[in-house]
Amino acid sequence: MPRSPRFDLAHVPQHIIQRGHDGEECFRLPADCRCYLAQLLQASRRWECSVHAYVLMRNHVHLLVTPSRVGALAGMMQAIGRNYVSYFNTMYRRSGTLWEGRYKSCLIGTEYVLTCQRYIESNPVRSGWMPRPLSYPWSSYGSNALGASDPVVVPHAQYLALGQSSEQRAQAYRCLFELDIDPVMLRDIRAYVQQQRALGSPVFQSWVEATFGRHAKVRPAHRPRRQVEVMEQSVPDMDACRTYPSESLSLRERVPRGG
Repeated sequence: MPRSPRFDLAHVPQHIIQRGHDGEECFRLPADCRCYLAQLLQASRRWECSVHAYVLMRNHVHLLVTPSRVGALAGMMQAIGRNYVSYFNTMYRRSGTLWEGRYKSCLIGTEYVLTCQRYIESNPVRSGWMPRPLSYPWSSYGSNALGASDPVVVPHAQYLALGQSSEQRAQAYRCLFELDIDPVMLRDIRAYVQQQRALGSPVFQSWVEATFGRHAKVRPAHRPRRQVEVMEQSVPDMDACRTYPSESLSLRERVPRGG
């Protein structure tokens, strides 16, 4: 069955996740992160896409991007993919693919933009790798929360509305991180990008559905269980009862996995 075309609208933000193939590392050294960010800056300007937030984890990337026209985001991601994979393969004397198929993306309604930014920039904290977003160098938190210079970041209108000056906006943005994101919202953010739908208000979702003629809301992850499936659960799975050693992470790894 052919894949459904992406939801893609000009001037509407999209949350993007691109993962390494089979969980493979995408970033091993700080130099890798610097290279990716240079590619992101170049491609975003070439394709006229505004990057509002990002985080580079050890085996995947999160971005929040607003394209200026339909197709611009795909062009940006393809350019980054080609150039960064070429760098990575040369750097580590490897060949073949680096990314796990197509990147995933979902539309983000205006009222969810800042929440999505917080979700992205808090990824190293949720992974348990860092105690605070400030401690992690490979995200847009320094720009959005501290006013640090970052040529990659273009503030969204929702961010600019936080205050009259850059200091006021940074302070108001930091205050948003004092409370954790609601677990239901965390679940929705993950589900919507996984199913590549449109996360937003009912009005926003209805508009997307009318524009594309397709469902914008997430579908249930599983069909209702039949009685036979419930009965089968009473039989213990001996393989699932075995204990396997957890994956160990080297202290030398500078970029965490996250989620």
